[in-house]
Amino acid sequence: MMKLMRYFLGMLILAMLTMNLIAMDTTRPNVILIMTDDQGWGQTGYYNHPVLKTPNIDKMAANGLRFDRFYAGAPVCSPTRATVLTGRACHRCGVLNHGYALRRQEKTIAQALKAAGYTTGHFGKWHLNALKGPGVPVFKDDPNGPGAFGFDIWLTVSNFFDIDPLMSLNGEFGQYKGTSSDIIVRHALKFIKEAQSTKKPFLAVVWDGSPHSPFKAHAQDQKAFAELTQSNRQHYGELAAFDRSLGKLRTGLREMGVAENTIVWYCSDNGGLKVKPDSVGGLRGHKGSIWEGGLRVPGVIEWPAVIKPRITYYPASTIDIFPTIADILGLSEKVLIKPVDGVSLKPILNHETAVRAKPIPFLFQKKGALVDNDYKLVAVNLKKGLFELYNLKEDKTESKDLAQLEPERFVKMKAAYLKWKSSATASFEGKDYPEGKVFGDEAQSHFWFDDDRYQKNLAEWKDRWEYKSYIKRANAQKKKRMKKK
Repeated sequence: MMKLMRYFLGMLILAMLTMNLIAMDTTRPNVILIMTDDQGWGQTGYYNHPVLKTPNIDKMAANGLRFDRFYAGAPVCSPTRATVLTGRACHRCGVLNHGYALRRQEKTIAQALKAAGYTTGHFGKWHLNALKGPGVPVFKDDPNGPGAFGFDIWLTVSNFFDIDPLMSLNGEFGQYKGTSSDIIVRHALKFIKEAQSTKKPFLAVVWDGSPHSPFKAHAQDQKAFAELTQSNRQHYGELAAFDRSLGKLRTGLREMGVAENTIVWYCSDNGGLKVKPDSVGGLRGHKGSIWEGGLRVPGVIEWPAVIKPRITYYPASTIDIFPTIADILGLSEKVLIKPVDGVSLKPILNHETAVRAKPIPFLFQKKGALVDNDYKLVAVNLKKGLFELYNLKEDKTESKDLAQLEPERFVKMKAAYLKWKSSATASFEGKDYPEGKVFGDEAQSHFWFDDDRYQKNLAEWKDRWEYKSYIKRANAQKKKRMKKK
């Protein structure tokens, strides 16, 4: 009798679990977008980095879809962040380099999900409001801040940030204790808990400040790298801190019972830095270059209710994030401004697709690239019309130019790239907007210590280590101007 009761009890529990999975609305999953700052493609444990251990990134990768060819939207940070929010190449959005403003005429993933009933939060680095220099708190009424682009709650700084930073909670300035990773994950979990209490799905954008220079890591995070130089030890210590915080985030999701139906999408904002051991896993180039080392980054999507773990060689990019989430949620195509450069990755979440239909384009300064499945066209110098061609499947280090050996493919890809560039230029000029032009009143890229809004803060912040040299420079320039008068 006891065995029979245990059998029926087990069957009842199984039935209840099955019903819960059936009842789970996977068309309205929670979404978390995580981005590190300057983490290279090779800086993960799953690629057998010689000194860095990333057990939590590795667990996420082992439980989700790991991309061996995931690309940042650009080789520097602000442009990539624009691609995440819009699904469009950064040139279309006017974010040409770091410290540029995202145009208010663009439509963002936060605005789309908010309109669909999601609560939205941004935590960490923003760098889309035209401010250069180390991260400072963002004003509540900043016309290009997170609040202007669909975020209900934001704990934000303008740029990179480190230990015990000054940050802005919806416009209220304050100092927060801990590493950049720990702070934003802690507040993201608080946001998620509050979202759960209101029964609303959530979008949490968690953009870290690590491992961007200047490198600052707690002593405990440096211990594993004792053999390295002080600078490299601190750099890798920041990544160790990020990995630990990622583990806390994933644990928190499980404890709150939301992990199953939450999409956690992790990547870096551009290629790695010139540190030792090297950050790019043997690829050519680093941050700032259009070679693979400047563009290819770690990328993982975890969604336990839907994704069965596997590794894919399918080329994907940050421009695909918004189109993919919009497709999963069944949102109207109108939530994205056309032309859209990204594609939905929904079809490949559980089924390998051999060919990407739309190439991945890049345009940065006088250089560019077009990734078309196994092949990559590199515009070494657009002004001089210098192009090269590589087969990344056979030559991931981009060491053998195939332009002369495969002339037909070279000519075809070059023509496709120049056609895309022409379209991107039209977008840059505002042809995609209802007004047919750019408003023209967006803030121009500048250092925050030259911004009139921050002048009242300079005296208070002048002794903070991260601002000291910048404020000293600003004061010296001010004295020069006074003497000239």
